[in-house]
Amino acid sequence: MSEKEKEKTTISVIKADIGSIAGHHKVHPDTMAAAAKILAEAKRKGLIIDFYVTHVGDDLELIMTHRKGVDSPEIHELAWEAFKKAAEVARELGLYAAGQDLLAEAFSGNVRGLGPGVAEMEIVERPSEPIVIFMADKTEPGAFNLPLFRIFADPFNTAGLVIDPRLHDGFKFEIYDVYEGRYVVLNAPEEMYDILALIGTQGRYIIRRVYRKSDNEIAAVVSVERLNLIAGRYVGKDDPVAIVRAQSGFPAIGEILEPFAFPHLVAGWMRGSHFGPLMPVGLRDAKCTRFDGPPRIVALGFQVSKGRLIGPVDLFDDPAFDETRRLAQQVADYIRRHGPFMPHRLGPEEMEYTTLPQVLEKLQNRFVKEERRYKVHVKKPSSHSE
Repeated sequence: MSEKEKEKTTISVIKADIGSIAGHHKVHPDTMAAAAKILAEAKRKGLIIDFYVTHVGDDLELIMTHRKGVDSPEIHELAWEAFKKAAEVARELGLYAAGQDLLAEAFSGNVRGLGPGVAEMEIVERPSEPIVIFMADKTEPGAFNLPLFRIFADPFNTAGLVIDPRLHDGFKFEIYDVYEGRYVVLNAPEEMYDILALIGTQGRYIIRRVYRKSDNEIAAVVSVERLNLIAGRYVGKDDPVAIVRAQSGFPAIGEILEPFAFPHLVAGWMRGSHFGPLMPVGLRDAKCTRFDGPPRIVALGFQVSKGRLIGPVDLFDDPAFDETRRLAQQVADYIRRHGPFMPHRLGPEEMEYTTLPQVLEKLQNRFVKEERRYKVHVKKPSSHSE
């Protein structure tokens, strides 16, 4: 049987904030049960093969396997109905921000653009198909830029790039410009500096997909929905999800988790308006409290076998990450002391969807224009490098 004739499995991770207990804190078990009931019925009817419902902070996470391919209207409508039912329960319970991420009244064929975040990949399963599903709270999709670069392009993190012949040719990065709605595909290691030049601007250029260069096999995918750009106002942070394939031609599980041992600074936290450390935690600690944070990330490991989800393993629920969590708390202490000042508060381009525009409008007539007493000289870039 050829590769094209082999049966393909689609893994879909779709998330939404449909309301939580005591502020932006934690999903209520009853809302998870309502969503699980919808998915269980879909599994009984054969629409999906398997599913797992969980949460990270105030985000309800739906993990599904099926044969419908990426961007299937049937699967997206199923997720939408699960979120709508969960939101109904949230409203009955009087939960905070019930239905927050559901930006439309009706489903229109695809949940992209309607509020929920989506990461999907279609694969031909290997004899053993381990995957890691990452789910973050209180941050944005660009939070995955640094770890994904280290996983798939940094030999100091991923030894397999040097010593494993199946990884040695490198990977391709599909980088998405969320402001212009366009993307570019760049190769590592050849175009490493070009990749870094883009993805260092996490709020705009986001690693959306990673492919193995030797055969164009999908290796990772990230949700890139930016809620403020969709809604035109601040309605909550994007709280991205990602799927990463592991082992046997892809980085090992340990190589995939290693970048998160450094709690790098990400945008989000309180009101989506502050930088803070991304703290890897187990599911039991996936609730954001201090200053509605710090930003959290959970990693669940599954085996995918004929579409079945075997697992999960709660990968960050491990004392090996205790020092990372301790460092994250020290960083949180330090950066919180900046209060409303940058670099704790985001820059003006990211504050566009908060109260800052109204403050500037209110004060517009009170700004006094004065004649400059000095000239500003802008040095033009030379045509040659020095």
